Amino acid sequence: MNQQYSPSGFNLLPPVVKNLLIINGLFYLATVSFETAFGIDLVNLLGLHYFQSELFQPYQFVSYMFIHGSISHVVMNMFALWMFGYLLENVWGSKRFLTYYMVTGIGAAVVQTLVHWIDISMVQTAANSYAANPTLDSFIAFIRHHYPRYYESEGTLKNFINEWSSAKNSPGYSSQSLEYINQLMKLQIDVPTVGASGAVFGILLAFGMMFPNMLVYVYFLFPIKAKWIVILYGALELFSGISNNPSDNVAHFAHLGGMIFGFFLIIYWKRKTGSYS
Repeated sequence: MNQQYSPSGFNLLPPVVKNLLIINGLFYLATVSFETAFGIDLVNLLGLHYFQSELFQPYQFVSYMFIHGSISHVVMNMFALWMFGYLLENVWGSKRFLTYYMVTGIGAAVVQTLVHWIDISMVQTAANSYAANPTLDSFIAFIRHHYPRYYESEGTLKNFINEWSSAKNSPGYSSQSLEYINQLMKLQIDVPTVGASGAVFGILLAFGMMFPNMLVYVYFLFPIKAKWIVILYGALELFSGISNNPSDNVAHFAHLGGMIFGFFLIIYWKRKTGSYS
């Protein structure tokens, strides 16, 4: 017999979920207000930066979870937190739920940093190879492979390639191309990761493990078992992360990181207590 799950109203929210919703909402309002009123960019201050970035601070492994880039971003994350989180907190209790939320959020940041390190290491290796023999063809190949969105868009870089193509023997273009690569690498290093999605995906995984046969109504219309939602989202995030679409700015491996850390934490609790709850 299938269980059916339909979240109750806001007045039944337990304290941690309720306060997380409020805190994330306040942080989003502060992000917009501080930028407008004072020119202070909270995304750069509190978003998670790569550890080689001048903008990196250790506290960002926690603070990034409370920063969102758009109203749709925060609304979607908070809706998922509300939809799946309040039942988990009622079952686990507030202390365990908050521990789980923070562990999966920080775990997502760790995985994202690891993936970022792999990506940047590959770019740095390719950049060093290019620097040993900086030609127009190798420059175009480097940009098309590592920074295709910049190659495909009209702008300064495209103009530079066209100018170099018409004056291939000019030595100045080689050194200038190295400057362009350094600038692109710095941009890549300085891009922050923001959002509660890693922790939210951890919550989704926990919900699927604890209530695998409970029916969730997708778009409030289509019933699907929780375990299939987890599998579907996990597979989609893995595919999207491996595909590495240059136009995609979603941290898919951070989502997977939240699910991975959540899985091992739940297994640890199960072995310690004998049950998921």
